[in-house]
Amino acid sequence: MDTSVVIVCAGNSTRMQGKNKILLPLGDTLVIGAAMFAFQQCESVKEIIIVAKEQDIPEIKAEARRIGVDKLAACTVGGASRQESVINGIRCVSKDTEMIAIHDGARPLVKPEHIEKTIKDARVFGGAALGVPVKDTIKMVDDGLIMDTPPRKSLYITQTPQVFRRKLYFEGVDFALEHDLDFTDDCQLVEAIGGKICMTKGDYTNIKITTPEDIRIAEAILDIED
Repeated sequence: MDTSVVIVCAGNSTRMQGKNKILLPLGDTLVIGAAMFAFQQCESVKEIIIVAKEQDIPEIKAEARRIGVDKLAACTVGGASRQESVINGIRCVSKDTEMIAIHDGARPLVKPEHIEKTIKDARVFGGAALGVPVKDTIKMVDDGLIMDTPPRKSLYITQTPQVFRRKLYFEGVDFALEHDLDFTDDCQLVEAIGGKICMTKGDYTNIKITTPEDIRIAEAILDIED
């Protein structure tokens, strides 16, 4: 148990028609509850830190108690950007933790075995991100015109968790703060200082809840897996 998990769920849910996506019901729990419970089941995980809006924290804590998530160590309030929110979360990790995992609270269907594999790969390479190969042909477009078609075999859809050795990730955070950089992806922090990151292959069910349709898709996936 050497990994601290920061689950980020402080966004505004702007595409959810006014609904707070992390507090929506999904199966027998809430979206955030399902995400927490996946990490609860991982032997490598020692603690879970939630970054959320202040008004959501009491309900998140209540959900953790209800479903038996006893690894929830702290809840803290998010910042003005995703990067600021993550930094607020990592300030709460234990001093003796070796690995830091960052996860989107809106990815409730992540599998414990994929979490463990990502952590294992990060121990070897210094960093690892869960992802899947793209299925479609991707075009690079500028001003409405196709400029290039990158080879599909080298393209992956990046998911979370993204896991890093503590020292490496903190170096990336320090670099971003020193140079006033604001990244939307945690891998970019480590990429910016030349760190190597493994792409750990997951599966396509690890969807992110972004629009109302995504909840229905997640429910369908749960029905199939049950």
